[in-house]
Amino acid sequence: MIRPEFFIEKLRENGIDCFAGVPDSLLKNICAYITDHCDAEHNIIAANEGAAVGLAAGHYLATGQPACVYMQNSGEGNIINPLASLTDQEVYNIPVLLLVGWRGRPGVHDEPQHVKQGKVTTGLLNVMGINFDVLSKEEDKAEKQIAKAIDALKKKDVYALVIEKDTFEDYKLQNVEKNDLTMSREEAIQTVAAALGEKDCIVSTTGMISRELFEYRAAMNQGHERDFLTVGSMGHASQIALGIALAQSERRVWCFDGDGATIMHMGSMAIVGNKAPKNYVHVVFNNGAHDSVGGQPTVGLKIDLPAIAKAVHYTNAFSVDNKTDLLDALKAVTMVEGPMLLEVKVKKGSRKDLGRPTTTPIQNKEALMDFLKK
Repeated sequence: MIRPEFFIEKLRENGIDCFAGVPDSLLKNICAYITDHCDAEHNIIAANEGAAVGLAAGHYLATGQPACVYMQNSGEGNIINPLASLTDQEVYNIPVLLLVGWRGRPGVHDEPQHVKQGKVTTGLLNVMGINFDVLSKEEDKAEKQIAKAIDALKKKDVYALVIEKDTFEDYKLQNVEKNDLTMSREEAIQTVAAALGEKDCIVSTTGMISRELFEYRAAMNQGHERDFLTVGSMGHASQIALGIALAQSERRVWCFDGDGATIMHMGSMAIVGNKAPKNYVHVVFNNGAHDSVGGQPTVGLKIDLPAIAKAVHYTNAFSVDNKTDLLDALKAVTMVEGPMLLEVKVKKGSRKDLGRPTTTPIQNKEALMDFLKK
């Protein structure tokens, strides 16, 4: 495997010292190293991957040096527009180095939401005219691939290094942003789920939130038919929930969101506010971290989410950081009309033995659709 310090120093030797992106589980070791060894101006955890390409373009315009954009392959969809209409040789001709974590690589077992993306990862790069290498796990070979990428960047090309599982040696994040919050996300999810009415349904975001909701239902011997587990498609749970809420105005619809997912497509909150569904409850479990992919920080605890919600015309917005206040807020939620935001500030981390959904996405979809017919 490759030492993270080896990889980053090779980039720095060639003038690449600015990094931007969205953390990925396959890149968590390299992302942790970057976090510990770059200042805040040279490592920007972006709202989404397309925004990271924009940051890289701005850095190049200001310095003449390319930047490195890191992401899971699920983020390829977010980068296609800026790659085609901003950095492309026929537009502004701006070089960018891409690090793409290859989840769902054909022949390697992975979760269902990664299978299709894994099949099309290199094909999308080919369609976009982006040359790439699958980074070797041997440092001498990787060094040659890095040199090849640098040559491409000097020609103002975009170049990608595709990263397989176990490419980088372990590196534990040292500069961990801590908070003094005491309520766990799992306890908060259980508390909110227990307060739902019989006809209510939940759309939960990708990552730990859906996993913890699934395990809560199993522990309580409840079915999963009321929950849509958005195992992929990060940042879009709020709009899935909005679509259901607008179509079934008599049913209260809850979106269980995370701070990273909410920030990724925050403009969606403006659409919720504008459509003003009275039956919509947007719950953001905010721990200030991308918890599912290594605990890299978000700006979630540094911004005022309730003020943002009110500014885009959510009718009510609450923020709590303990179970007593959460229970009080849940009583208020059932007495007022939406759309409303409930920010629940929680501590980082999850159980090490946390399982994954045992139903398939298709089974989940069909069970929910049957429930919504009632």
